[in-house]
Amino acid sequence: MRVRLRALEGRALAFAPWVFGLSLLGHLAMVAFQTKMTMVDLMVYRNASPELFTGLLYEWRLKEFSDQFALPFTYPPFSALVFVPLSWVPWGVARWFWQLVSLACLWFITAKSLKLAGSADPRRALLWTGLFIWVEPVRTTLNYGQINLVLAALLLGTMVSARSWAQGAGVGVAAGLKLTPAISGLYFLVTRRYKAAVWSIAAFFGTVGLGYLISPSLSNQYWFHLLGDATRVGPVGSAINQSLRGALSRTVGYDVETGPVFLAGVAAAVVLTGFALHAAVKAQDALAMIVTVQFLGLLVSPISWSHHWVWAVPALMWLVYRAGHRLAAITAVAWLLAVGSYLISFLLNVQPSIWVIERPWYYAALGWVYPAVGVLTLVTVAVVLRQATAERARTSQEDVEHPVDLLRE
Repeated sequence: MRVRLRALEGRALAFAPWVFGLSLLGHLAMVAFQTKMTMVDLMVYRNASPELFTGLLYEWRLKEFSDQFALPFTYPPFSALVFVPLSWVPWGVARWFWQLVSLACLWFITAKSLKLAGSADPRRALLWTGLFIWVEPVRTTLNYGQINLVLAALLLGTMVSARSWAQGAGVGVAAGLKLTPAISGLYFLVTRRYKAAVWSIAAFFGTVGLGYLISPSLSNQYWFHLLGDATRVGPVGSAINQSLRGALSRTVGYDVETGPVFLAGVAAAVVLTGFALHAAVKAQDALAMIVTVQFLGLLVSPISWSHHWVWAVPALMWLVYRAGHRLAAITAVAWLLAVGSYLISFLLNVQPSIWVIERPWYYAALGWVYPAVGVLTLVTVAVVLRQATAERARTSQEDVEHPVDLLRE
């Protein structure tokens, strides 16, 4: 089976530039003609950022394109500071700039993941990038003008750097832009890269300090009043929230908040992450460690919109090119079905409102799609790498016990 798949891939790689080129042209045509490309989140970043200097950043709302929820600016003041330059250029320039940057980041994430998985073939990077443009987390990130691809590229590019300051700075700045990347610090702890951890803390507090330098009042408002208010970010129970809290809330019919149901789910995710990280560290598999840490963050965060799951891209590259196990193949297929379908869009269409949590059991079950496959990925990492490490240890032991056979070879 594996030989046939490799042969099939070999034929597909011959058309990789065409797949990439046609996908890119198709997407850019959508941008040009604004087909489902409102880029509403980019509009929030761009239009809200000047309010950093008026003191009204967190009172500002974008009411266009959102009839059920006027969108607020939900990131730290430092993030607004970074987006201010986009407010200096016309909207058309800003939207094209952001699309091209995001597409470049998608290619980088794919190519870097392939390199870490031991398959650094430029044709594979082109082929998969062309395909990934159309999967749900990437597609919605591009459509909304979200920051997910930029953050993932920043993290993936710096976390594996040979320099401690670069590793830490990447994580610290990413966390300063949007808090959720702070989970990446766990990677430094399990790999005992304590210098990088210190650098990440320093870089993060540097971003906080810049925020206070620009606006002490807004910084106090964010860090001491708004932080942790998930309802301000958006509807927790909507199908687009693919975190454990969202899935559990839809299952029981009410917001579980941080109660015992949520804590039980978090505890299970932490235990599975522990097994996966232990196996990945022993196997010295950096990509598996990074994916595992990011998936933990997505699972336990109160809000993980479906477009936050762009980390499915590195996960798929690991599952397809690194794992080499039947369970990994099953998990890869599950991810392709999850992100390659329009299931999230379907669930959004059938829910009566983004604010209604209770729903029929079958819709609640389908709403587990990303958390369920995310958990399956953690299990796969633990099982595959534990078996691979045991196999290597057994082979090494046999080599020690039968040195004559080695000499004959």
